[in-house]
Amino acid sequence: MRGAKKILTEKRFRGIPVAHGIAHFPALVHFAEDEEVFAQTVPEHTLPAEIARFEAALIATRIELLKIQQKIASAIGSHDASIFDAHLLVVEDRTLIDEVLRSLERDHFCIEYVFQEVARRYCRTLEAIDDPYLRERVVDIEDVSRRVLRHLLGKAPQNAAAHDQPHIIIAHNFTPSDTAQLNRELVYGFVTEIGSKTSHTAIMARSLEIPAIVGMQGICQQIQIGDDILIDGYNGLLILNPSESTLAEYESLSREKEEVVERLRLIRETASTTRDGRHIVLSANIDLPDEMSDVAANGAEGVGLFRTEFLYLNRATPPNEDEQFQHYRSAAEQALPHSVIIRTLDIGGDKVASSLDIREEENPFLGCRAIRFCLENPRIFKTQLRAILRAATTNNIRVMYPMISGIEELRRANAILEECKQELSVQGIPFNPWIEVGVMIETPSAVFIADHLAREVRFFSIGTNDLIQYAIAVDRLNDRIAHLYNPTHPSILRMIKMVVESARARGIWTGVCGEMASDILLTPLLIGLGVEELSATSAAVPRVKKAVQSLDSAACVKLAAQALESDDSAEILELSRAMAMEQYGDLMD
Repeated sequence: MRGAKKILTEKRFRGIPVAHGIAHFPALVHFAEDEEVFAQTVPEHTLPAEIARFEAALIATRIELLKIQQKIASAIGSHDASIFDAHLLVVEDRTLIDEVLRSLERDHFCIEYVFQEVARRYCRTLEAIDDPYLRERVVDIEDVSRRVLRHLLGKAPQNAAAHDQPHIIIAHNFTPSDTAQLNRELVYGFVTEIGSKTSHTAIMARSLEIPAIVGMQGICQQIQIGDDILIDGYNGLLILNPSESTLAEYESLSREKEEVVERLRLIRETASTTRDGRHIVLSANIDLPDEMSDVAANGAEGVGLFRTEFLYLNRATPPNEDEQFQHYRSAAEQALPHSVIIRTLDIGGDKVASSLDIREEENPFLGCRAIRFCLENPRIFKTQLRAILRAATTNNIRVMYPMISGIEELRRANAILEECKQELSVQGIPFNPWIEVGVMIETPSAVFIADHLAREVRFFSIGTNDLIQYAIAVDRLNDRIAHLYNPTHPSILRMIKMVVESARARGIWTGVCGEMASDILLTPLLIGLGVEELSATSAAVPRVKKAVQSLDSAACVKLAAQALESDDSAEILELSRAMAMEQYGDLMD
């Protein structure tokens, strides 16, 4: 019948949820405008000019990336901004740059074409390697290459979010720099056809608190610009043409989530104490002192992990003693009356600093990283320790060594700390001679000698991320075996229990500062195993606090005892999940 209103059918598509939230707005389908440059020969006498254009494009791209990085650092913190260190390394990659220059001199094609072909070969080589970290690096290279090409062609940078109405972005892929340039007042979520939970883009979406779904294959062909869509970042659903009943259902769910957030806000100033009176110190993890405002805003009791390596990233020279002193002092003063635990330089593995002379290693996670690097480079180590000792006159700073695998490393580190104290004393520089020293328990070897380590330190902090990786021999970024990376593996529970008991026997305390500390699904287990401190991400602190307040520690101890008798990690997880759902189901996503 002419003039009849077209009935739109609701359709549902499922992907991988990577950032929680619900959004209902029109769709904006984004197709990346890939530059296609064709081969054009250039005379030999113009090669110097081509090289100059290439160098100018690299410099312009670097400036562009630094601006994006600075914007992210100001908006959501230095940890997320450090994602762009990988992008910046691309424009400084001598292997890629030298190959471009050799190809230019050999083939005499225009620099745009030469760069495009070399970058494509580079990406194809990395894609052929069965390694998820390198596959993520391909995304970085493609993003940077597109920017360099646009500078060579004299075009303005693309902006995926250049739209003046509220919307949800649908795209094949979304790079970290695309995410960084989102206008939070207009972009209410995004969905991509590819991606993973561990991608840089997913990490940034969570920090920006933008609902996001990845891995929704073929969605760009299913959605048109302006389509009415709702995305559910909790369950990974995109709903096209949501019905009235669906909208009502999600409106109710949104209200429930908002009520939870409000209740969490109201407990900010309360203590993280269980129903039966056991206090669990709840602190936060930070990268730089400018994140201290988040620590206070979320109601944390100081800092349980200050990751100092971020002071060394994306700079030509390492920070000197005075600069580090100012950073540590600032964090300590803002934390009062609570404490700040400063982890000494944990460089290596997946963290590379251009300001430090770190040699390439075949297996960097098992190489010269963290305390091993510091003991091999005592000048760098002493600069940091002196700065920490000086800042510690506030009497609320503790120092912690990462990646300790044996008593010899601990004693060598402590000997260098004593040398620093003597130097400062001779120079008449004020410092705290009684600073408390702790170690991170991240290796199975440290677990099995925890009773010996406990004689020479004042506290333990279990770094569960690396402990799980090393104990189970699994790379958690490898999607082929990611299912084996299991926090409730029976061996992990036994290791945590062993560390706690070794600490108690010597009258020292044990905390957890890995991802397990932020996971409220596992809070009952950690309390039951006897952990006395949890250091979570700042954003997770309110939920963890509410979880602690909802639990009975005696019941948690019984739960942990039952879990320790089990040989089934799925059964252990279900035991903890059942208690979590019973005591604070409204917090669970």
